[in-house]
Amino acid sequence: MSHVTVEKILSTEAREDAVMIMEEVFSREKRWIEGAASQVPETFGEHDCFSWFLARVEGEPAGLLRLWYDPPLEMPEEYEVTLEQGIDVEQLKAAGRYVEIGRFMILRKFRRNHRVALRLMSRAVREVLERDYTHFITDVFEDDPHSPLNFHTRVLGFEVIGRHLFGDLHCSSARIILTLDILKVYGRIRNNRSRIYRELTEGMTSLLERKLVRPGGQGI
Repeated sequence: MSHVTVEKILSTEAREDAVMIMEEVFSREKRWIEGAASQVPETFGEHDCFSWFLARVEGEPAGLLRLWYDPPLEMPEEYEVTLEQGIDVEQLKAAGRYVEIGRFMILRKFRRNHRVALRLMSRAVREVLERDYTHFITDVFEDDPHSPLNFHTRVLGFEVIGRHLFGDLHCSSARIILTLDILKVYGRIRNNRSRIYRELTEGMTSLLERKLVRPGGQGI
C-alpha cells in the first residue's frame, strides 16, 4: 500500500508543489484557469482565513485542497444561484459556522488511489474541528468527468442544497452546492466499521465524541 502524507502548506517548497499541481490539473487539463501562480498565496500563516493542504504519495506531490473560513454565504447575483426548496441563506447561517472546501484536485496518475482524497479530507476535518467550525460547504461541477459529487454525497454524506450557473472558474457546467454537518454525519457513522470511515476519522475519535456530547447534543 502506498504511503500517503498530508501537510499544511507553510513553506516555499510546498507552495511550489501546490502551484505545479494546480497548473497541471486546473490549467492544462481542465482549462478552468489561465495560470496557477496567482491562485496560491506567496505567504501563509497558521490562522489565516485560508488553509492549504498538500498530499504526497511516497513523497511525490499528488493532491491539493483549500479551506476558506467564514466564506460569504450570499453569492453574487450574477452567479444565478437557485437553492433547493426549503433552504435559504438565513437558515444556513443559523445552522453553524461554515468552511468552504475549494481547489480540491488530484493529479491524474493518483486518482485511483482513494487514500489521497481521504487523507486530504481527514486533515481538513481535524483543523476545522480544532478551530470550532461545524459545517463544510462546497461546489462541484455537474458535468466534470472527474467530479467528486458521488464521493462527497455517497461516501462522505454531503447534502445538495442548490446550484448555480456561473462562478470564478472558466467552466460552462452548472455548479452543484453541497453542505456537510460534520457532527451529524459522525453521529450517523460513529459505529460503522468501514475502512473508509475509520481512515477519515483516524486520531479524531476523542475530539469528535467530546463535541458530540456538548449540551444540546449538536453543539460546537
